Amino acid sequence: MAERHLHIITHDVPWPADFGGVMDLFYKIKTLHQNDVKIYLHCFVNERPEQEELNKYCAKVYYYQRKKSWTRFSFSVPFIVSTRKSAELLKNLQQDNYPVLIEGVHCSWHLYTGQLRNRIVLLRLHNAEFEYYHQLALHESSPLKKMYYQHESSLLKKYENKLAGKVNINAVSAQDVALYQQNFKATHIDHLPVFLPYEKAAGREGNGCFCLYHANLAINENEAAAIWLLQEVFQDLKIPFVIAGKNPSQKLEFMAHQHAHTCLVSNPSDKELHDMIAKAQINILPSFNNTGVKLKLLNALYNGRHCLVNQAGVTGSGLDNLCTIAETAEEFKNTIKKLYTKPYALEENENRQQVLKRLYNNQKNADKLIEIFWSQQ
Repeated sequence: MAERHLHIITHDVPWPADFGGVMDLFYKIKTLHQNDVKIYLHCFVNERPEQEELNKYCAKVYYYQRKKSWTRFSFSVPFIVSTRKSAELLKNLQQDNYPVLIEGVHCSWHLYTGQLRNRIVLLRLHNAEFEYYHQLALHESSPLKKMYYQHESSLLKKYENKLAGKVNINAVSAQDVALYQQNFKATHIDHLPVFLPYEKAAGREGNGCFCLYHANLAINENEAAAIWLLQEVFQDLKIPFVIAGKNPSQKLEFMAHQHAHTCLVSNPSDKELHDMIAKAQINILPSFNNTGVKLKLLNALYNGRHCLVNQAGVTGSGLDNLCTIAETAEEFKNTIKKLYTKPYALEENENRQQVLKRLYNNQKNADKLIEIFWSQQ
C-alpha cells in the first residue's frame, strides 16, 4: 500500500483539546495517525501556544500567527478569513501535491482564490458560519459588537456561497448540510460526525443532587442561555442549579449568586467539570442556535445522567431520542421537577451506547476520510 500523506490546516492550535472547537480536530488527527496517515499540520496561533504534544501524531507541525489587527478588517472578506491569510502557508503547501483537509471556513482563503486548484481538497464545515454569526448578533448587547457580527454574517454568507461550489465539503451536522443545500445549492456536501475522546456511555446510576449548565461563558449566546435559565426557570424553582464554564462576565457572576440555590463555578479544570457533569442529576443545555453540533451535549450524554435540551440543541445531531426536549420556560420547569426525582437507570447507558457508537465512531469516520482522499490510489 502506498504511503498516505495529508496536509491539515486548523484555525487554532488543537491541543489541549479542552473546548469544543478543537476537540474534533485533535481526535481526528490522533485517529488518522493510528491509521498510518502522515500528517503535516498547519496551525494558526491565536492565544494558544505551540504544543510539543502534537509532534507525537504529526510528521511536521507548522505554526502561523493569526494577524488580528483591525487593518485586516474588510468590506469584502470576512474577518475570520482575512486574519488567516498566509503566503508562508501557501508556500509550504506547494512543496508537494498531497491532499489538503481545511478545518473550517476560517482557513479557506487559498482555496477561495483558486490557488489550490488541481489538488484533492476537502473543507470541514464546523458551522454554517453565516448563520452562527447572525445568531451571535441577535444575542449581543454591545452596539459595536452587534454591528461587527451583523457585518461578518453578511460577508460570510456571500463568501460561503462562492466557496460552496468550489470544493467537496463535510459538515459536522445534518442541519448544516441542509442549510448549505437550501441557501447555496451545494451538491458536493455530506455529513461527517465529530471525532471524540469518549468511547463508552458512563452515566452513574441513581440520583444526583443538582442541575448543571456548562459552556464557554465568554460566548454571548451561552451567557444568554445561562441568564435565561436563572431568570425564567430557576428564579422560582428552588432546586439547586450550578452554572460552570470559561470566563464568565461579572454580570453573570452577580446574577448566579443572588439566590441561595444557584451558583457559578468559574473556569473549572477539565477534571472538575467532568466531575460536575457526572454528579449532576440533570445536565440542562438549551441552545439559541441550531448550527454545528453541541459538543457539550455529547460530553453530558457520555458522562452524565439525564439531559434536558430544546430542539435547537439537537437539530441535525441524531441525538433527539437520547434527550428530553422542552421549549418554553414553563416546560423546562415542569420537566426538571419530574427528572429531578427520577433515578437514572443503567439501561439508559446501554441505549445511549448503541446510538452514540453508531454515529460517533472515530474509526468508522476516519475510514470515510481515508476513502475520500485515497480511494483512487
